[in-house]
Amino acid sequence: MSRASGPGRDAAPGVVYLVGTGPGDPDLLTVKALRLIGQAEVVLYDNLVSREIMALVPGTAERVYVGKQRARHTVRQEAINTLLVLHARRGKRVLRLKAGDPFVFGRGGEEIETLSAQGVPFEVVPGITAALGVAAYAGIPLTHRDYAQSCVFVTGNLRDGSIDLDWEALARPRQTVVIYMGFANLPALCGALVAHGMSPSMPAAIVQQGTTPGQKVVTGTLADLAERATAAGLAPPTLIIVGDVVRLRGRLSWFEPGGDAQPPAEALRSTA
Repeated sequence: MSRASGPGRDAAPGVVYLVGTGPGDPDLLTVKALRLIGQAEVVLYDNLVSREIMALVPGTAERVYVGKQRARHTVRQEAINTLLVLHARRGKRVLRLKAGDPFVFGRGGEEIETLSAQGVPFEVVPGITAALGVAAYAGIPLTHRDYAQSCVFVTGNLRDGSIDLDWEALARPRQTVVIYMGFANLPALCGALVAHGMSPSMPAAIVQQGTTPGQKVVTGTLADLAERATAAGLAPPTLIIVGDVVRLRGRLSWFEPGGDAQPPAEALRSTA
């Protein structure tokens, strides 16, 4: 497989770097991601890459916005793949900036399939995926000896617009379920989990703009989370966390930039 420069080497021209930028807080960038951002000549970036991270891109770099939002794709994925190849063949040091991690619901695999097929050198730079960063900033441990011994990541918005997930597997006890891109389908997601065996009183949380100054957290249960999220005026980007670990937020929350959408004490009462 084609590779770019190895660890510790200076970046070479005519290559593509797929760089995970984490969930939003620029302090969560890896050292390698920060170095490569400073060396970029062309940057293709997503809708969820924060303004603070984009401010680190050199003023000399060409910026290409290729963001996607639900039902509104600025650039189709096939076109993004082609752009990466074209800019690299111009001899440019190309940075493909992705929120979170490129290989966790980031379509990074699709992009490097194209690069590999076209013989374009590339390298993947992992980032802190949203599930890890957002949960940490919300004070919700994804695993805990007393509550959850496993954790499952799923997407709430499949390629064809359906949410036909393995509901029975998701409803198993003593695990945490993290749902990406599920805001628009929140009532249906909660209802399906209950229909397949989860208790309506199962604790659940939804986090808006996690790790950023705009972070808001709403906690409740599967029975009322959608209603609470609407009442709080939440909007994407959000992350949904379902499981008994959500009970711990009342004691473990530490990052409250804009005020909590629901006091921790009330959250504990609602999930008791």
